[in-house]
Amino acid sequence: MSMHSLMIEDRKQITITDVADVESFDEEAILLSLHSGGLLLKGQDLHIQKLDIEEGKAIITGTVNSAAYTAKREKSEGGLLKKLLK
Repeated sequence: MSMHSLMIEDRKQITITDVADVESFDEEAILLSLHSGGLLLKGQDLHIQKLDIEEGKAIITGTVNSAAYTAKREKSEGGLLKKLLK
């Protein structure tokens, strides 16, 4: 299991490690997939300044209002297509 860290500097810059993917993002919310689960960041004018999946590191700027961890989701077999064809 990789080490994870979250560093918020003056609510304006966030450095995150253990990043596996970006699930979704806009200027008000960013949902990251970590190796250990998920991380939902909310705020204003959020931008992904650096994303290095190989290194597992992301740097996000903007005004941070909240950071919340989510449970690790298991990938379902068949995904969206299987659900649509039911």
